[in-house]
Amino acid sequence: MRANFGKIHKSGKNKSPNFTQKFSTTQSSPEKSEDEVKRKMAPVLQSSQPWVEKYRPKQVKDVAHQEEVVRVLTNTLETANCPHMLFYGPPGTGKTTTALAIAHQLFGPELYKSRVLELNASDDRGINVVRTKIKTFAAVAVGSGQRRGGYPCPPYKIIILDEADSMTEDAQNALRRTMETYSKVTRFFFICNYISRIIEPLASRCAKFRFKPLSEEVMSSRVLHICNEEGLNLDAEALSTLSSISHGDLRRAITYLQGAARLFGSSITSKDLISVSGVIPPEVVEGLFAVCRSGDFDLANKEVNNIIAEGYPASLLLSQKIYLMSSRLEYANAWLK
Repeated sequence: MRANFGKIHKSGKNKSPNFTQKFSTTQSSPEKSEDEVKRKMAPVLQSSQPWVEKYRPKQVKDVAHQEEVVRVLTNTLETANCPHMLFYGPPGTGKTTTALAIAHQLFGPELYKSRVLELNASDDRGINVVRTKIKTFAAVAVGSGQRRGGYPCPPYKIIILDEADSMTEDAQNALRRTMETYSKVTRFFFICNYISRIIEPLASRCAKFRFKPLSEEVMSSRVLHICNEEGLNLDAEALSTLSSISHGDLRRAITYLQGAARLFGSSITSKDLISVSGVIPPEVVEGLFAVCRSGDFDLANKEVNNIIAEGYPASLLLSQKIYLMSSRLEYANAWLK
């Protein structure tokens, strides 16, 4: 038994150097492993990037369907003398994109981080934010500076307040004094959906720019461009459905498109887009409209119970019904009869 143990021990001892040598040759260095992981993960990270950011226009001239706004702001960029600005209009029409494009074109990538403060006012909307973060940034003086390539840089900073209509009235009142005190070294860009929620003393200090809802033609053009870049197949019916469920909101349309591409692949149908968006299928809304016009209470009651059983929100159902009546003349005329 000891002899056998000795043979086993001797055999293991003889093979251990070969095992060590083999292990050392197959083990990769930490630097090589890290580079390999990054290389393998690059396509995954690239595909996970939101298309809203990937295809966001980088210059003011590329903003869609806002010709008057683009014309005025292009002239402003040439002089580099920006006033306080207030961008208002429906969501997904290019307000935030325009503000970011102005800041990037004025300061370039070298000075952007030190000259621009971005705040989402729906999160940071209290008076304490105005007294601390905003006032501290606004008070810092800056020089004219130079960007790469020799382009002159304006001697002021920019504070971008997104969703400014969510700010409390006290916070808006506190901003009035800050804007007046530091107007030589700081410009404010306010972005909101509802200009009526911005107090008049604040709005009167800004140049106002109204953003129009995007037309179906403009949205279709942008969506088809993204489809070509991403290798997606989108038929005419799906394109029309995407435009109708987005209600002129290009950001929403791009988000729905990316969600459908991830879930259903490169060939996207109208049904896929409806599933991703969470809207009520058009046939359900049209069916309810038809039974309401028929005057048959039992039939209408049955249809309503079916809708309740499916769990569709009543508010969404009513809004889609109103949109159907306003967008399609035959339904509006039928309802008035």
